[in-house]
Amino acid sequence: MSGIRRLVLDILKPHEPKITDLALKLTAIPNVDGVNITVYEIDKETENVKITIEGKDLDFERIRDVIEMMGGTIHSIDEVVAGKKIIEEVKTPQDRK
Repeated sequence: MSGIRRLVLDILKPHEPKITDLALKLTAIPNVDGVNITVYEIDKETENVKITIEGKDLDFERIRDVIEMMGGTIHSIDEVVAGKKIIEEVKTPQDRK
């Protein structure tokens, strides 16, 4: 099976539950091998976080359900990797800033 192998999501979530709790809930989903959560903005009531999830044949609907159950909202899907292997992005001249 060569389904979704990596998702990078931009999430808005309340301060509670903590990102450690959210990460553990996400890693409990079948086929999830690892989860990284990075907080990049905090305000009075919410946090913006980037979540990177890797595994084999990831179930996006189930991932979305867990995030929403924990009070989060998906702002955007910033990266999807699918297929037999993960291909890392290659820098091109257009990427220079």
